[in-house]
Amino acid sequence: MSIRPTLETRLARPTIEGAGVKLHRAFGFRDPTELDPFLLFDDFRNDRPEDFIKGFPWHPHRGIETITYVLAGQVDHGDSLGNTGRLGAGDVQWMTAGSGIMHQEMPQANAAGQMHGFQLWGNLPAAQKMTAPRYQDVAAAEIPEVIDDDGTRVRIIVGSFWGRTGPVDGIAADPQYLDISVPPGLRRSFRIDTYRRAFAYVFEGAATFADAAAPAGVLLEKEVAGQEVNMRDLSGNRTLIRFGTGDEVTVQAGEEGVRFLLISGAPINEPVAWHGPIVMNTQEELRQAMRDLRNGSFIRPAR
Repeated sequence: MSIRPTLETRLARPTIEGAGVKLHRAFGFRDPTELDPFLLFDDFRNDRPEDFIKGFPWHPHRGIETITYVLAGQVDHGDSLGNTGRLGAGDVQWMTAGSGIMHQEMPQANAAGQMHGFQLWGNLPAAQKMTAPRYQDVAAAEIPEVIDDDGTRVRIIVGSFWGRTGPVDGIAADPQYLDISVPPGLRRSFRIDTYRRAFAYVFEGAATFADAAAPAGVLLEKEVAGQEVNMRDLSGNRTLIRFGTGDEVTVQAGEEGVRFLLISGAPINEPVAWHGPIVMNTQEELRQAMRDLRNGSFIRPAR
């Protein structure tokens, strides 16, 4: 086994999107090759309804797929093809924008005023950029959760892990998307196919990851498995960890345990031409998408 080294650790940055929604962006609109096939990851956890209630009104998408994972509150969505739905706590939506849709997402707070969740953008390869749009809405009860003897919990949103397979499939990036909770003080390793790009995103508690470069956090001394472990620079809430090559990720949970997303996917290795929610391979394809928006031909008839 080879442990994946940490290439970079950074905090998600405050960002405003849609009609004034305040969120935190872990990556996106920077170097699209660093986490290929993934383009963007947003953390939209918020406890102030006035900071998110105006939502994301009608906007176009082409050439990408999105995975939305809701932890608290709900998201009402609709599109120009007549699809509508509501995502609640624990639910997941996979959307393939393909050749193009107009879309809206309107968050709603729960009784405590919370709207918590994440959205991940995956690129589409050139051969699938203009495929027909489609959806898959998955209820929380359909997502398998595995609990190990030591209390480690893994929700399998996409891909296969520990003998179980998540309900979302058919995604071009062929991702593995796991929601992992590790109890306090435990050290665990998780297998990832060597050829995949991988990152973790911590959103509860804190931990160190093998070969951590310079993560944000605190100093903690902990007795683990009979050895004195110096847990320096714990990665805490809203920390992105980008990994190098290897076939497993090792994590050492802090004194409160840790909950994080572990996401990996097969690189597409194609040119990227990107403007807002439209991602193509060439600047000419991007210009054509803009022309389609202006002349009303952005939405393609169903075949």
